[in-house]
Amino acid sequence: MSNDPANAPTSSTKIPRVVVVGGGFAGLRCVRALRRTAVEVTLVDRRNFHLFQPLLYQVATGELSPANIATPIRGILRKQKNAFVELGEVTEFSLDPTLVRTSDGELPFDYLVLAAGTTHHYFGNNHWAQFAPGLKTIENATEIRRQILGAFEAAERAQDPATIATLLTFVIVGGGPTGCELAGALAEIAHHTLEHDFRHIDSRQARIVLVEASGGALDVYPQKLSERAGMDLRRLGVEVRLQTRVVDVTASSVSLSNQITGEIEVLRTRTVIWAAGVQGNPLGEQLAKAAGLTVARGGRLAVNQDLSLADHPNLFVVGDLAYFDHDDSGPLPGLAPVAMQMGDHAAACIIADLAKQPRTRFRYRDRGSMAVIGRYSAVGMIGNRQVNGIVAWALWLGVHLMYITMFRNRLLVLMQWGWTFLTHDRSARLIVDGPAVDIPSMERATGWDDDPVNI
Repeated sequence: MSNDPANAPTSSTKIPRVVVVGGGFAGLRCVRALRRTAVEVTLVDRRNFHLFQPLLYQVATGELSPANIATPIRGILRKQKNAFVELGEVTEFSLDPTLVRTSDGELPFDYLVLAAGTTHHYFGNNHWAQFAPGLKTIENATEIRRQILGAFEAAERAQDPATIATLLTFVIVGGGPTGCELAGALAEIAHHTLEHDFRHIDSRQARIVLVEASGGALDVYPQKLSERAGMDLRRLGVEVRLQTRVVDVTASSVSLSNQITGEIEVLRTRTVIWAAGVQGNPLGEQLAKAAGLTVARGGRLAVNQDLSLADHPNLFVVGDLAYFDHDDSGPLPGLAPVAMQMGDHAAACIIADLAKQPRTRFRYRDRGSMAVIGRYSAVGMIGNRQVNGIVAWALWLGVHLMYITMFRNRLLVLMQWGWTFLTHDRSARLIVDGPAVDIPSMERATGWDDDPVNI
């Protein structure tokens, strides 16, 4: 099959059928961009809600509730008459005939838009996942919140100083935006939110360690901003370990290797959070196999200039799962603005096909990016301009509010942010869906490593 859009298959029905897999930024944006087009759009997702992932770390640290950053997909699309929602799991792609098989049946399509996103990447050490959860889903966020708050509760009940020190040690692996934002929020919890909540421990003695394999935190930014981020984190009390790799994770420790000296250090901890890498959703590999293609680095799919797959103009891959070399400067990062623009462009290509017009090349309009470190502290790039401090912090707040899908959620988030800013209180610090901590077993004379406790 050639890559000429005119050769895209036509449906035997009057209305072309578009199947979009994934209700994240890219998938939802594509569906909404087709609202005035004579097509039948079916959005397939395992979840019934659209999740604002950039604020997941605030759920994990008790500042926001899950409902503040998640919106039912059917509610978002309720006025779009050509949009249908199917809650289900995609199990297979077929290109002859063209259909998507799900846990509930089959969905024929004329165009397929795969926007399944990415998942955690443990670099060949998937067994670490049970001890070091990542942060991609609501379940991840509530589990991390349970571990963090549960560690303070367990420390309050413990008697042995070594056990208390271990419980109050938190290790975050990965110095990108997620890792730095988590580290800053954890410092806020330890030094302010929980400062007067306990009677037997001092929450301010919590040890927060950020581990990064490169030479700087937030090293995707220019060196000046990276250094500023590191300085702000240290000012908050975070230990920043640069040029350091994780070599092992267990239920009670994490082993670190200094890349300069080669020394191995074992940190005793019950809470390790993984923010070090992502890989493509396995659905990408399934589609690549059906299309006779191979996946690119990190399990992503290389796409043409119009975001379609090679020799398959009716198959689009958008969002974090797409490997798009932008102007020969390397693949675009997995950011919400990139995903949304890709979703819009895939829809534009479908509209162009139906109007028998040529497709255009995807061009990403970089309006900047920012990462928050803590109160009054953030770094970012706005065009070619570097911003930091309170200016970047205020811009970060405004941009994230603007990108939240529903006005109701924007209002709720704004109110919660205001309350937290004024009081340091994080009202969503609830421990849910987890067992109680068995402190005595941690302090047995035989050593609590022999009886690991799930915090």
